[in-house]
Amino acid sequence: MRVPKYRVAIVFPADATQLSATRVENSRLKEVAAALASAGAEVVSAPFCDEIAGEIEARLADVDFVLVWVNPFEGGRDRSRLNAMLRALAARGIGVSAHPDAIDKMGTKDVLYQTRQMSCGTDVRRYECLDAMRAELPAALGAGPRVLKQMRGQSGDGVWKVSLTDSSQLMQVAVRHAKRDSVEEIMALDDFLSACQPYFAQFGAMIDQPFQSRLHEGMIRCYVVGDRVVGFGEQLVNALYPAPAGQPQTEAPQPGPRLYFPAYRADFQPLKRKLESEWIGQLCETLSMTRDALPALWDADFMFGEKTASGEDTYVLCEINMSSVYPFPPSAMAPLVEEVLRRCAALS
Repeated sequence: MRVPKYRVAIVFPADATQLSATRVENSRLKEVAAALASAGAEVVSAPFCDEIAGEIEARLADVDFVLVWVNPFEGGRDRSRLNAMLRALAARGIGVSAHPDAIDKMGTKDVLYQTRQMSCGTDVRRYECLDAMRAELPAALGAGPRVLKQMRGQSGDGVWKVSLTDSSQLMQVAVRHAKRDSVEEIMALDDFLSACQPYFAQFGAMIDQPFQSRLHEGMIRCYVVGDRVVGFGEQLVNALYPAPAGQPQTEAPQPGPRLYFPAYRADFQPLKRKLESEWIGQLCETLSMTRDALPALWDADFMFGEKTASGEDTYVLCEINMSSVYPFPPSAMAPLVEEVLRRCAALS
């Protein structure tokens, strides 16, 4: 029986000097292209930028499936033109991962608010406007430090740890931006609130999440293909963690390298089971998504929550990444290729 040869496109940022001549074989995604080709797929290189959007859309007119690796914001640009192209392709029956509609549901910080009732959720607030944050944030800070997040972003941009200082009666706060090399500042709460105005102007809301005291123990990234955990990343992400008492901020813990592990790492099995048997299903139900609408490849970052009375770890969802999940552990490659070909077959 003849096996169909599916045409799978890889959409990735175009080189500014080569534009449509940029080749996926020369990009960071060359191993993905090689794995798909080895499995019998015809790989279509689809470098993207707004200037060549029409040309690339024509190149994708007869593919079966599109895999996309483009950040939501980069170099002063957004994905509005790209998303319009992807929606048009999907409307014609071409598979798209991740579909822009799925990103809107899962890939913004609003997912933390939507899933706050799940066991990986916390006391998450959603501020629809600056006045709402001004009215509600002081009471939230009275219970402990908070982390304020803009709806979309990357690399810690627009993520702030905020806590009351000893002079809280004057509504002074200690704030620290999660962008690399940021330092803690002391300022009036009103000044911090004013500095957040652009986040509301751009995205219409901000998310407020309790600061997790075990942040210094690191963060676990679960790499997921469809609804299966296929690997892990582990990193000491300490951008918001303070220096030891009495030490200058320069002595705060520094981020460590991200280390990659296969899905069978023993001590991460409780998290894997929770994600596969409980949280993914709850996520789909909460967001009114089918499992087939999940991206072919995505990841979920978890912080350690407070231990249970019996000493077991708990986990707190930090964010979900879907727009450009790379790098990922080698253990994810074969399941990713298998999932793409399965989806191609389901569409044919």
